[in-house]
Amino acid sequence: MLRLVWLHKTENERRVMIARGKNASDLFPAVVKNVACKNIEVKKLVYVYLVRYAEEQQDLALLSISTFQRGLKDPNQLIRASALRVLSSIRVTIIVPIMMLAIKEAASDMSPYVRKTAAHAIPKLYSLDPEQKDCLIEVIEKLLADKTTLVAGSVVMAFEEVCPERIDLIHKNYRKLCNLLIDVEEWGQVVIINMLTRYARTQFLNPNMNEGGGEKKKTEATAIVRRKPYVMDPDHRLLLRNTKPLLQSRNAAVVMAVAQLYFHLAPKAEVGVIAKALVRLMRSHSEVQYVVLQNVATMSIKRRGMFEPYLKSFYIRSTDPTQIKVLKLEVLTNLANETNISTILREFQTYIKSNDKDFVAATIQAIGRCATNIGEVRDTCLNGLVQLLSNRDELVVAESVVVIKKLLQMQPEQHSDIIKHMAKLTDNIQVPMARASILWLIGEYCEHVPKIAPDVLRKMAKTFTNEEDIVKLQIINLAAKLYLTNSKQTKLLTQYVLNLAKYDQNYDIRDRARFIRQLIVPTDKSGALSKYAKKLFLALKPAPVLESPFKDRDHFQLGSLSHLLNAKAGGYQVLPDWPEAAPDPSVRNVEVKESVRAVETVTARDRGPLGAPQNQRGQSSGEDEKKSEKKSKPRIGSSESESEEDNDSESESSESEEESEEESEEEIKKKKKTHTHTQRDKTHTFYIGVQMFATICKPAWLNMQFLLNPLPVSVPQTIVPSGNLKTYELLHRITGEGLSVEYCFSRQPFSPDPHMVAVKIQFTNSATSEAKSLHVEDAKLQSGMRIKEFPEIEVLPAGETVSVVMGIDFCDSTQAANFQLCTHTRKFFVSIQPPVGELMMPIFMTENEFKKEQGQLMGMNEITEKLTLEEKCQGEHAIVQRVTTAANLSRVPCGSDKECRFAGKTVTSGSLVLVSVVTKENGAAQLTVNCEKMVIGTMLVKDILQALTQ
Repeated sequence: MLRLVWLHKTENERRVMIARGKNASDLFPAVVKNVACKNIEVKKLVYVYLVRYAEEQQDLALLSISTFQRGLKDPNQLIRASALRVLSSIRVTIIVPIMMLAIKEAASDMSPYVRKTAAHAIPKLYSLDPEQKDCLIEVIEKLLADKTTLVAGSVVMAFEEVCPERIDLIHKNYRKLCNLLIDVEEWGQVVIINMLTRYARTQFLNPNMNEGGGEKKKTEATAIVRRKPYVMDPDHRLLLRNTKPLLQSRNAAVVMAVAQLYFHLAPKAEVGVIAKALVRLMRSHSEVQYVVLQNVATMSIKRRGMFEPYLKSFYIRSTDPTQIKVLKLEVLTNLANETNISTILREFQTYIKSNDKDFVAATIQAIGRCATNIGEVRDTCLNGLVQLLSNRDELVVAESVVVIKKLLQMQPEQHSDIIKHMAKLTDNIQVPMARASILWLIGEYCEHVPKIAPDVLRKMAKTFTNEEDIVKLQIINLAAKLYLTNSKQTKLLTQYVLNLAKYDQNYDIRDRARFIRQLIVPTDKSGALSKYAKKLFLALKPAPVLESPFKDRDHFQLGSLSHLLNAKAGGYQVLPDWPEAAPDPSVRNVEVKESVRAVETVTARDRGPLGAPQNQRGQSSGEDEKKSEKKSKPRIGSSESESEEDNDSESESSESEEESEEESEEEIKKKKKTHTHTQRDKTHTFYIGVQMFATICKPAWLNMQFLLNPLPVSVPQTIVPSGNLKTYELLHRITGEGLSVEYCFSRQPFSPDPHMVAVKIQFTNSATSEAKSLHVEDAKLQSGMRIKEFPEIEVLPAGETVSVVMGIDFCDSTQAANFQLCTHTRKFFVSIQPPVGELMMPIFMTENEFKKEQGQLMGMNEITEKLTLEEKCQGEHAIVQRVTTAANLSRVPCGSDKECRFAGKTVTSGSLVLVSVVTKENGAAQLTVNCEKMVIGTMLVKDILQALTQ
């Protein structure tokens, strides 16, 4: 990212230097002064800088707000847009009314680029102040009527963020959006298609309603509708027809958006057109392949025939990542049928030889699913899996055992030989899940192997104490089943196993043993259940159904993050169900253009000063706007670059000049008079509104005059403790033979690496001779910690002192950093251990942001302690001083005098740390710490408690 790092003034020019990847926030005051520069190129760069750093330096940005307001009326459309972008980036609630006025004015701007920027600013203002929703909906409604392709995508995005439930706003603009879709930029196409998918599900009937023979019975009214032949709504057909060409888009997101639209909205006979486009996307990067295959796997369950012609496209390559291989396996399994199963099984045989063990395990599971779904190949698959039991790889054998167990449950009588073969594997297989599966099979079908089962129990009893818990539970079950079916041979073995389990360390195994002993061994105290022990243990169990993990994912909208994660993500809009009866299609009818023009003309004349014909910079009359739209439309459709937009504005101004020449002199005079009054009235009204707002809402810490007349005043962000920084001894002068070393945490950013804590080290040479070659060696650090040594000090004369700075990444822990401090003659082992409060850095945060973040860090992330403050520590200043001395945090503005708030984040991971101290009567107080890292929060509470109660 390009960032502005320096502005240097000379007499005739300003030079702007750009650097890559450097933090330039320290230069904010110097850059802000140049916002009033008349050089357009410099002004553009200044606005780029301000957009980047306005949120970090909000107080300083507020001081230049009047300059941004003047920028909103600049003749250059890029400056107007940039000014609005900066204004919307200042996240301070006090300027919400100013932002709202600016957005409303920009929404009526002559330039589509400025209107697009206004649409982008709407979600920012809504997130800052949700109470402005009604006013923002009015602006969205106005921008939705815009006919330019540049604005369409942005305003639909604002609609989705602010009021997605207001479907009524789309009715009149539905056909226009469908027709503009082909010319909108790719990002806008994705947003519009997703929105129109939800809209269509609420306004049109299900095109496949007559094909759902197996569906549940609906109400009588629905049944009457179903008996009628289905006729597709023309608007439904318009959407399908206008989105189909976008399947050839070069953007994978657009193709995916159209594919999900067809899957959710198109008749079954027409959905097949998306298959070829999705297969084409599989030649893209692995990230794109992963998302596409997730959606194809879901589609192939319900629409299998759609992808059958492209079966070979899902064959796995050796270069595919494991996650891609598994998804392709899933698709191949879903596409398997009686016709192609032989081909697919041959592919699977090849995949089993792969070196990727996870992939081989997934392949074996896929074979099992094919055998379950297609009865004709069940025996073939079973025999193939049995052959894998002799494989050298233990993981392959274990996975085969688990799958065979599921298949044998379908026809156990016919496969007693396989059960016998698997019983012999207990001596070799060590994978717990596989051993447990074999034992379950033998116990469940012990009547089919009456001679082998007791011997298996005998072997398992020998190794019972060394087995995993899952295997021990199955040994207990096997003993119980054999006791009920063959008690003569297994009675003693069963008692032995139950006695071993009685004293096992795992309480589940102990409880299971006690329960089974009471259930199967009849005694005087046995309950009523003992009579039914045989029915309980040897009841027929249903065979498992091997289903695809993608079976129920289609209730999420395809292509969404929620579908990818198979969990509802934040901001996900649920796909509505089809309506039972068709809504009124007349709501999408638009009035004739002539009547619209008449209404617009009357409205423009009757508006008064604020709605009068606008100047060249921002607005135009109804007729001029239509003419400029007609002439600028082809350019907007073909390109959206800034240079072409400049040409558009120039051509529009030249057209207005030609029209003015044809008018009479009297009309020109009238227009000039009206134009002057209008501009004066508009400016006067706008600034009156700002002054009224300043009078009502002016807080103590900010004079509203700063908003209108910026002054070069620096507002500090953080509160620095008034006392000196605490120093610690690193090396005593006696131990160091005259060299003493002290260190402190400077609480300044460590410029080489912002994720390191800056440690200031002071060397004092008390010896009579000079010290040479002072440096760090042999750093012994805990996992994840890093150290940045200070530059070597070549010579330190006797009696002199020198300070250096080194950086240490403590990895958000208070563990010590150990290293050797070396001179030219000696090496000293030293360590630096940070207090928890020095692992943080202050951040600026408004009161609303503090409350919002605190609300998200509740429960286990919140620690509250009650304390009693000493008399000298009951004042606000004393509390602030002691808290900021104990921890490197910044003060957060607060409307209450009895509460002090502080905010910061950990240096390494950036985890939020929020502290609040609420004072009560008689010196009582409550300390609350909210932190993402519970350990840091607990330690910080102790340190602050100690600081406040000393």
